[in-house]
Amino acid sequence: MRRNKSNQLATISIFFATMIVLDIVGTIIFSVLPFQIHPTLVHIPVIIASILYGPKIGASLGLLMGFMSILHNTIILQASSYLFSPFVEKGNLYSIFIAVIPRVLIGITPSLVYRWNKSSFGLGLAGAVGSLTNTIFVLGGIFFLFANVYNGDVQKLLAVVLGTNSIAEAVLSVVLTISIVPRLKKISQ
Repeated sequence: MRRNKSNQLATISIFFATMIVLDIVGTIIFSVLPFQIHPTLVHIPVIIASILYGPKIGASLGLLMGFMSILHNTIILQASSYLFSPFVEKGNLYSIFIAVIPRVLIGITPSLVYRWNKSSFGLGLAGAVGSLTNTIFVLGGIFFLFANVYNGDVQKLLAVVLGTNSIAEAVLSVVLTISIVPRLKKISQ
């Protein structure tokens, strides 16, 4: 029992370290590139861990991703930081909901999808569902909880995000999930 908890803690630690590196590298790269698309990559380790180790570890990593989002948006201020941090101007308790709940769900949905279909197609579908879980719940939360804060034009914001970032994130999630999960399975056997 004790060894199992140690293994889970080690797994979570390794994936969390990967998430921190992806967040830092992504922030640096996307601040230098002239593109308007800034897809998040931090959710990909959550998706992969969910598939490999189940919803409990996936949800734990999703919770950590939510806390990272709050911290990141509190320290590095952007026009949308209030959506993810209650500690900045216009932020409130709904910000915590948007930062945490969708990320926890990212750690659950890919595992369920992959359990349902353990093929390459199921693997790609699990990656897409994990990414879309984040998109749907974050953007849905913004629409319902912050529509009045974003100068009354929340639909424009959501349309831009849906048309750019969410597509890039879903494609990256599918490609990386299909590429990485089988290799990690081989290593862990």
